[in-house]
Amino acid sequence: MSLAGRLEDLALSDIFQILSVGRKTGTFLVSGHKGTAVIVFKKGLIVRAETDDLDKNLGQNLVDMGLVKESVYGMSVSLQKELPGKSIAEILYELGSVSRDIIEKVARKRIERVIYRLLLWDTGDFQFELDDVAVDNKTNLIDLGWELSKGLSPEYLLMEGARVYDEASQEFALSAEEMVIDDADEISGWDDDWSTGEPDEKKDLGPLKSLTQELRFPSSASEITLLILRFASVIFQRGVIYMVGNNEMIGLGQFGLDIEKADEKVRELALKLDESDFLRKMIIEQMTYKGALEKDAVTDFMLAELGGVNPFEVALFPIVAEGKVVAMLYCDNGSSSDSMNSTEGLEIFISHAGLALEKSLLQRRLQEMEQRRGSD
Repeated sequence: MSLAGRLEDLALSDIFQILSVGRKTGTFLVSGHKGTAVIVFKKGLIVRAETDDLDKNLGQNLVDMGLVKESVYGMSVSLQKELPGKSIAEILYELGSVSRDIIEKVARKRIERVIYRLLLWDTGDFQFELDDVAVDNKTNLIDLGWELSKGLSPEYLLMEGARVYDEASQEFALSAEEMVIDDADEISGWDDDWSTGEPDEKKDLGPLKSLTQELRFPSSASEITLLILRFASVIFQRGVIYMVGNNEMIGLGQFGLDIEKADEKVRELALKLDESDFLRKMIIEQMTYKGALEKDAVTDFMLAELGGVNPFEVALFPIVAEGKVVAMLYCDNGSSSDSMNSTEGLEIFISHAGLALEKSLLQRRLQEMEQRRGSD
């Protein structure tokens, strides 16, 4: 599959979902007035991403963090002129100046910031070449960063990027340049969320307005579920959204799960409703539940599949359309014993999401009716 076009016609988020769901391997190139970027996918996961829309490269990030000496970095830049096929990070690793584990941690955060930056691009030409991950001769980027040994979920990057942008714009009205972090933070500090200083109990009200605006004109049911996951990721550490059928709940998407091939595993997850009085009760009552997870064979199986974490408390949010529960959002904070934050904004948003799903279902039925009429 070769995919080419313009971002004006097909948004980056839509492209990522196509490549992720299809578990595609290949190289995605995009260029426009803001610069050039390259993203490498392997089996639907992102393993490399770079852009010249950022001021500094990965090697300079390592210098700023005090992990590599300036003189050694200068040596790697000189060597790169003789070894154009290698990135500065690769040269620094081969020189023994920094360990693989350190580079992997810093590269993961850099890839996140590259994707956050690209989400601000609304114009440009793109091309995806299937099964081709050689990028050295395809771009004028000075440095190509580092290829991760374990890729990142595109859905996770999209949700985190949108969340970071929403929170930052609410509190600080940041410019695109200000959204890039180049400070010499400790690596462990890079794992923290960007904070707006908003009180925890009201942190879900910040993105309510902006995400509700996006919910007004969704292009598909999958976009609605992605918006729900984005919102939930502001409040909770982990979450899974399920499609609800007559006899089972099927996984659709997730955020925050620390398991191998999380997206793929969630899509294969099926929970039998006739074997769980607790889940059946949630669907019948159509009410939000927050508290301890009632244990039965099905909920025990679910927790085991989600990484074996036994959460202190959980939250379940039925998503209602046309008078019945069509989806269920499950969230928790992993093994943390901290009190759960307010979910008032999320509950309001999920109510709007149910109405948007009704509209999406109605539009689909109308299209099917028109197609049948056309064939008669």
